[in-house]
Amino acid sequence: MDYKPEPEPLSESSERLFSFGVIADIQYADLEDGYNFQGNRRRYYRHSLLHLQGAIEHWNQESSPPRCVLQLGDIIDGYNAQYKASERSLERVMNTFQMLKVPVHHTWGNHEFYNFSRDYLTNSKLNTKFLEDQIAHHPETVPSEDYYAYHFVPFPKFRFILLDAYDMSVLGVDQSSPKYQQCLKILREHNPNTELNSPQGLREPQFVQFNGGFSQEQLNWLNEVLTFSDRNQEKVVIVSHLPIYPEASDTVCLAWNYRDALAVIWSHKCVVCFFAGHTHDGGYSEDPYGVHHVNIEGVIETAPDSQAFGTVHVYPDKMMLEGRGRVPDRIMNYRKE
Repeated sequence: MDYKPEPEPLSESSERLFSFGVIADIQYADLEDGYNFQGNRRRYYRHSLLHLQGAIEHWNQESSPPRCVLQLGDIIDGYNAQYKASERSLERVMNTFQMLKVPVHHTWGNHEFYNFSRDYLTNSKLNTKFLEDQIAHHPETVPSEDYYAYHFVPFPKFRFILLDAYDMSVLGVDQSSPKYQQCLKILREHNPNTELNSPQGLREPQFVQFNGGFSQEQLNWLNEVLTFSDRNQEKVVIVSHLPIYPEASDTVCLAWNYRDALAVIWSHKCVVCFFAGHTHDGGYSEDPYGVHHVNIEGVIETAPDSQAFGTVHVYPDKMMLEGRGRVPDRIMNYRKE
């Protein structure tokens, strides 16, 4: 009888497929520390750039570097606009990102629109749509120019979709445009407060000016991409500045029409994770359909002696978030068929 050695047990590292980085709400400004709007949480405007540098050094030194990094929006703080420092601050952050040895995908949040118009952002370095994947013979999966969204493939059979959560919004849009009027009407119908950033007394507290929503056009496009991914047996990660699942977030921070986005996602089998920023506090919940909703803790409210970023390691049966500093570790198993 031939002697056969026992097969080596598969260690986690040998079955790891790839990894990617996540970081949210850097909100850099060349300002002394301040506080959030409620005055109860400290914001470290200058130090956020050092946190970003630390994250980039970490990713660059990983033995197998991440395929890409997802920057979840609010890259510089709205205060920059008051001090006419928007372009200068963006330049500093983008120069820091240039040290990163892998591609970064930029999501747009409310603070991008406090500083810049949508037209400006479209022509800026924050537009990473050039990294998109195009699916041959499927024109329905090509996003419109009317919103900032695209999809890409960091590894075979894994598709990442970047959504525009301010597609419907009063931020960054010309106030004389029909779109602005339409969005203001939606906002006012749900929010009678004089101060449209206040959720006071609202039945649906997400209808505030610092949030936004997804147009029907964008949701239809998302549906087409997910239909393709279902057929192609791909696993999908969705990225948005705004969260869409109440159990994983403060309800004041949700996308206006989060239910519509969930309805599209829940009508497909392929989505495994939804990454968002915006809340600064972080949050996590697995929904009834097995989609993991992960809100990444914001860099802006992270003390100098801590950190706030993560690396997600992808395996055939799960994703593992390895958090740094305020970002906790999480294991996200794919749902069983």
